[in-house]
Amino acid sequence: MPKGKGRLTFVPPMLPTRVPEPPSGGDWIHEVKLDGYRSQIVINGDDVRIYTRTGIDWSSKFRDLVEAARALGLDNAIIDGETIVTNEAGLPDFAALQKAITQRQRQHDLYLVAFDLLYLNGQDLRELGVEERRDILQGLIRPGERIQFSEAMPGESDALFYLIDKAGMEGMVSKRRGSKYRSGETRQWLKTKSFVVSELELLGVQRESGKAAFALLAEPDTRRYVGSAFITLPLDIRERLWKRVQEHAGPQPRGMKKRPATQWVKPGVKLRIKHLRGDHSHIRHASLLGFSDEE
Repeated sequence: MPKGKGRLTFVPPMLPTRVPEPPSGGDWIHEVKLDGYRSQIVINGDDVRIYTRTGIDWSSKFRDLVEAARALGLDNAIIDGETIVTNEAGLPDFAALQKAITQRQRQHDLYLVAFDLLYLNGQDLRELGVEERRDILQGLIRPGERIQFSEAMPGESDALFYLIDKAGMEGMVSKRRGSKYRSGETRQWLKTKSFVVSELELLGVQRESGKAAFALLAEPDTRRYVGSAFITLPLDIRERLWKRVQEHAGPQPRGMKKRPATQWVKPGVKLRIKHLRGDHSHIRHASLLGFSDEE
């Protein structure tokens, strides 16, 4: 809740609950889930701040977006959205976003896609339904600017998600019509994420007592580390995996930091990994499906 007379401050955002399939029926509106950083614009006249999902002030990292928000000419407002960078195909590129944040000369690559409005010119809008808040927000944003509006998609949810998946997008957010804005996780907003399956090379397995085991993974050709995946396979497959690790035991790969309770392996063990769609230089939310040579 904003504090101080007439001055707005960061509000913890409303967070969608992850579900395996999007909800059906006419009670929902659907938007593309963009692969970026959740961002909140807080405007108090010329004083404009942009915060991360957890309330960290990143205004200095988003200087061009701060100027774009100032150009909206609002007395005060809180706008909820996602900061992104797009690639040549026009799709959000998370790796490019990280570079743009750290490299001053790439600030012009940043865009903020706005999808909700919490406050406007002294009025608390959180008690309004999501469609009303979005209608007001859309009226504030000029097409073609650095701050854009997240359009809702017409159609059935399963068909929309199929198209989003085929287009290579991260997923979809579904919002219940009439839902009020409430900080924290809620089932009034639901997110359905798109996953892909990749073949990656095993670098090693880390198994610490009392903790979940996970596989350390690399690109098949370069052996460059790209992340890890939890090992949640059935017992018989886990036993086969550990047997292969022992058969291919090798030295710690060059460039890898020491890790406790890790058995490194030589090249040659390929795995099928399910992970979030996005940049392959660092996989996220990954899980091990099995061996690629046992299909």
